[in-house]
Amino acid sequence: MTARPYIASQADNPWSRMWCDTTPRHLAGPGDPRHVTQALRAAGWKNFGDPDFPHVVLASPDHQHTLVLEPTPETYGSWWRISSTPWGGWHASFGGNTPAEVIAGFTDALLRPAPESAPDIWPALQAAGWTYERNERGNEHARHPDGITTMERSATLGSDHFAWTAEVALPTGLGGHTQLWHAYFDDRTPHHLLASFAAALVDPAPVSRGRYDVPHSHLVTQVERGAQGDQLAAAHDARLKAIRTAARKARRASALTTRPASAPGVETTTAAARSR
Repeated sequence: MTARPYIASQADNPWSRMWCDTTPRHLAGPGDPRHVTQALRAAGWKNFGDPDFPHVVLASPDHQHTLVLEPTPETYGSWWRISSTPWGGWHASFGGNTPAEVIAGFTDALLRPAPESAPDIWPALQAAGWTYERNERGNEHARHPDGITTMERSATLGSDHFAWTAEVALPTGLGGHTQLWHAYFDDRTPHHLLASFAAALVDPAPVSRGRYDVPHSHLVTQVERGAQGDQLAAAHDARLKAIRTAARKARRASALTTRPASAPGVETTTAAARSR
């Protein structure tokens, strides 16, 4: 067996950096994409990507959902693209600086059964101090107290087609704005996925980032933490184990509900055969 040579890589992050608790999470930058991709793999999603091309292409076991992660030159471009079946399905996308933990709020919800009733999205934001407005056209808009982070549902100009967006837009000082990250969801996106995204967006828990490994260090607070490489790796492994366990239980439950009924007379005949 050929020994793997030492190659410095971003994939070595858990053991090669000094980690800090970083808040607020929505300004902490992308983090480790494996928080999303390996969680989906743990749930049975398969990777159909080309190993010689810098992307990840995942599909759910039933091929009803897909995820594509393809970096682009612009960090605000659609690095992450998540879709349901292309015919009449929904679509969501996230820019490269969108925190992986926030994207995971959306993708983790894909792995859980949908609730019986569609949850409301706005209460989680309002409870976290966001302002909320709705106008006469039905457009809805919420703004974080920092003034640069928003989430809205609005009609596209000149049409009645609605879409959801979330973004962090930093003022340039010249009256304009530049995006740190941007997320888009078409209006067919299930509300429980949007609600889970919103809950992850406002979660006050810190996320782990390397010292100054953030897009704008002046926007966040970083505190050196006790948990470093081994502890972070163990927490990630525990997350994957929990997802694998939940996926196995879901498959068993599905198999029980879809198991075909015995043909008439089979059980009786079998019982009679045993009694002879």
